[in-house]
Amino acid sequence: MTMNAALPPLPVARDGRGAVEVARECARRAGAILVEAFRGERRTSSKGRGNVVTETDVRIEREIAALLHAAYPEHALLGEETASETPLDGWVWIVDPIDGTRNFASGIPFFCFTLALAYQGTPVLGLTLDPIRGEEFFAVRGGPLLVNGVPTRVSSVEAVQQAVIALDLGYDDARGKEQLAFAHWLFPGVQSVRIPGCCALGLAYAASGRYDVFCHPWAYPWDCAAGLVLVEAGGGVVTTREGEPPALRLQTLVAGGAAIHADFLRLWRRFRNANR
Repeated sequence: MTMNAALPPLPVARDGRGAVEVARECARRAGAILVEAFRGERRTSSKGRGNVVTETDVRIEREIAALLHAAYPEHALLGEETASETPLDGWVWIVDPIDGTRNFASGIPFFCFTLALAYQGTPVLGLTLDPIRGEEFFAVRGGPLLVNGVPTRVSSVEAVQQAVIALDLGYDDARGKEQLAFAHWLFPGVQSVRIPGCCALGLAYAASGRYDVFCHPWAYPWDCAAGLVLVEAGGGVVTTREGEPPALRLQTLVAGGAAIHADFLRLWRRFRNANR
């Protein structure tokens, strides 16, 4: 995504606080709930094959919605569990109370809370919190990527052959199988392959150079809104697998430094052409 000079400054809350302070309060509250819930019993229900929801998802989203409404009563909320159809007009907060719910429900400590603020469909603030490791990935559009306050950037690795790449599978079976087929086609022409099971942390790790490149086959707005800000702030590039600019809708995503991003797309095109 590119900078938009017409974007207004971050809005001030009704009580005078800035959007950054409000976002961090949301993350602190969500993180405390997540740590407590992860240590206890985790009850789940199914939204589809491999796609689960827990009581904690719903609880966090409702609490964050109430906090944001008190701070910004004129803003809308787009959330995975309770407000997934909200249009992206004006100022909209975009929240995923637990990204990586399958990991959370299975006792795998790789999940996060993620929150973004968008204006007219363009994310301008992104915050992803890993509550188990106590890591906050944060950026405002036009500023640096901060990991627990320390400026951080994307990986300098330029070629997939020298890279650690992460491929998520999503909830579309055909697209997930295509990701696995690509990994099989690519290997061993890569250092290593990871399947994180958490799009928001995958983008945060690509933004901060932990993954050299991250690819998701079908991301929802709440999965990726914060990550789009983080990767750009870290000096990286995010596009669809077709090389198009990303937008807040269902889409494929490839994120990483400019050189390795280009190399990944080159290999993806070769794979697709070989398997038509």
